[in-house]
Amino acid sequence: MSTIDNNSNNLSVYELINQQNQGADKAKSQASEDSEMFMKLMIAQLQNQDPTSPADTSDFMQQISSMSMVESINNLVSSVETMNSSLLSSQAALQASSMVGRQAFVKTDSGSLTAEGGVEGMVSLDASTPSLQVKVFDASGNQVDSINMGALTAGDYNFKWDGSNQAEGTYRFVAESTSGNEVILLDTYIGHTVNSVTLGQNGIGMKVNTDAGSVSIDQVRQLG
Repeated sequence: MSTIDNNSNNLSVYELINQQNQGADKAKSQASEDSEMFMKLMIAQLQNQDPTSPADTSDFMQQISSMSMVESINNLVSSVETMNSSLLSSQAALQASSMVGRQAFVKTDSGSLTAEGGVEGMVSLDASTPSLQVKVFDASGNQVDSINMGALTAGDYNFKWDGSNQAEGTYRFVAESTSGNEVILLDTYIGHTVNSVTLGQNGIGMKVNTDAGSVSIDQVRQLG
């Protein structure tokens, strides 16, 4: 028995955090460079002024005031970045907590059949195929079943193997498509329950922990 579902919207939930971190680093670097350039220009002016006609005191104080303003802006940038980092960490923690207990479709060909139910998986097609088939093998390497998914266009397709009349244990799933007389092996993504999540800095480097092991968030194709 097989259940097929087309789902092509599988973007990483943490791409936004990466983009925000990169933008923050760029802004902070620019502010630091501006401050350093201002100091160099003022020092050069002091070193090269005419001793017989030094810079006017009011002009000099105005420049000092400008420098203080630049420093204040830099401090503000630093404070905003600290606040942003805290908010990002909180956001990542909330997103991580929402993942616990859900199905994470991880790039692997191994799935466990338990008394609770069958094995769910997903296959990603880069191009159309007249025939897509998922073969099921037991721990001894014997083919015990197959799921015929038919002709499909490019996209992500879910399947479910109910494991009827098969013993509980670990099974291997091999997805094959055809192109003319050629058989093409495809990556499979098997669903595993997320037991916990390990957070990285601001959500970067996050790992999901399942019964099948710990994997990076970028190895999760879909959350069920």
